[in-house]
Amino acid sequence: MLQVSLFTRISVALVVLVGLLIALPNALSQKTLDRLPAWLPHSTVSLGLDLQGGSYLLLEVDLPQVQKDKAQALVGDIRGAFRKVRIPYTGLTAKDDSLQVRVTDASRVAEARKLIDGLNPTLTNAVLGVGSKAYDVSQPGDGVFALKMTEPFKAQTQQQVLEQSIEVVRRRIDEMGTREPTIERQGDARILVQVPGLQDPQQLKNLLGKTAKMTFQLVDETADPNSTVISPEDEALPQVSDDPNVKGPMIIVQRRVMVSGDRLTDAGTSFDQQTGAPVVTFRFDTVGARQFGDVTKANVNHRFAIILDKQVISAPVIINPILGGTGQITGSYTTKTANDFAILLRAGALPAPLKVIEERTVGAELGADSIKAGQYSAVGGLIAVALFMILRYGLFGLFANVALTLNVILLLAVLTLFGATLTLPGIAGIVLTMGMAVDANVLIYERIREEQRNGRSILASIDTGFRRAMATIIDANMTHLIASLILFQLGSGPVKGFAVALGVGIITSFFTSVMVTRLIVITWLNTARPRKLAI
Repeated sequence: MLQVSLFTRISVALVVLVGLLIALPNALSQKTLDRLPAWLPHSTVSLGLDLQGGSYLLLEVDLPQVQKDKAQALVGDIRGAFRKVRIPYTGLTAKDDSLQVRVTDASRVAEARKLIDGLNPTLTNAVLGVGSKAYDVSQPGDGVFALKMTEPFKAQTQQQVLEQSIEVVRRRIDEMGTREPTIERQGDARILVQVPGLQDPQQLKNLLGKTAKMTFQLVDETADPNSTVISPEDEALPQVSDDPNVKGPMIIVQRRVMVSGDRLTDAGTSFDQQTGAPVVTFRFDTVGARQFGDVTKANVNHRFAIILDKQVISAPVIINPILGGTGQITGSYTTKTANDFAILLRAGALPAPLKVIEERTVGAELGADSIKAGQYSAVGGLIAVALFMILRYGLFGLFANVALTLNVILLLAVLTLFGATLTLPGIAGIVLTMGMAVDANVLIYERIREEQRNGRSILASIDTGFRRAMATIIDANMTHLIASLILFQLGSGPVKGFAVALGVGIITSFFTSVMVTRLIVITWLNTARPRKLAI
């Protein structure tokens, strides 16, 4: 037991050395880090919102609007299918999650039912029932068809929309260049967003508040924008005004989407070669480039509207066919607004609007105070534990303190290596880990004392103390580790931060308390060869 192989010595030394190198950047200033060689680690542990300050938003997905949009989409599909085969109809309308239509030719009701059944989406989620339809179809009579969204389809839509919204929110925030944002689901329809270091929540709200649903549609130049009655095939949309407080003029555009914004592969900012003003550039994929080319080629000298979130941001006249799949959007942009617009296009459209339920801003000063408080508590706890161990166990207490210091360093190294976010509850977990880290040393040392009282020699006492205390140490650490895993699995936010620090601390403390302390004690025995064990 007291013989340690060369391989074990080298392995322990390498783990400690690597841990020191990974944790070192956390103790250095940014200026010093910039001067370090490129091959050395430069990453530091990420600070949470409560330590660094930043913005906190709780968002709610507008699921009823999604249901309305899906019903409206089905209305368009039914209208197109009926017109294609010339089935006469009237009263094709949608309201919330329901829609209805009346077929005026009684001889074609069966044909219309077959078409509607073919357009009715089929569920693909195995849990909710593969093969069942999205809408319940009923026929009250007189050629009327009533469609009502089913509960399984609502549940599937809700799950898909929430997951897609989280992914789009994550992409938009990542495009801002922020570090370690927290984006997680809360409940059935809410998303929690925490962005450390971002002191302007309005910028975040502006970025996340737009669905960024972009379409390219033709302007109906024959329609009167001042008329109160427009064709069912058209829609009246406001044009974006240079003054946000003034509503822009209405433009009548065809409902048919010629090119969808889903076909965009990239967007960026540039400057107009003639005016020098900021513009937004975009590029389509292969299919989108072909569609865009065909539309512009067939509609030269006609207006083509670029629509974002049901607002016309530009309606230029097509001078020449645009066949390269690229274009630019001009307007009253500043460099910042053009960049924000490009971020929205690159990240993709939100499947549903997001409403801000709660917002908070944590100032950098408050975060700095939290860091100081955390540092004082961590250092104070370390000093208190170190003094107790020295007063209680003398030289062996000093050995335990060396292991305890290495434990804190290794804990910090693991948090840095895996990109964990350190929060104030996380610091509390580290402080708690300090007290738990010396538990193993206390068990070992008390066992050694007991063996000495039983008349064993120095070597036998130390050997037996380490060996027989091992089972108790493993049991204690396993129960703590299970508790931290449960906290991490069931908790959220601050609770998870505490659980991560506690769980990692348990693993590193087991390594330092058993392996490092044992190696130090054996090295001391071989070097000092004491005749009496003062513990």
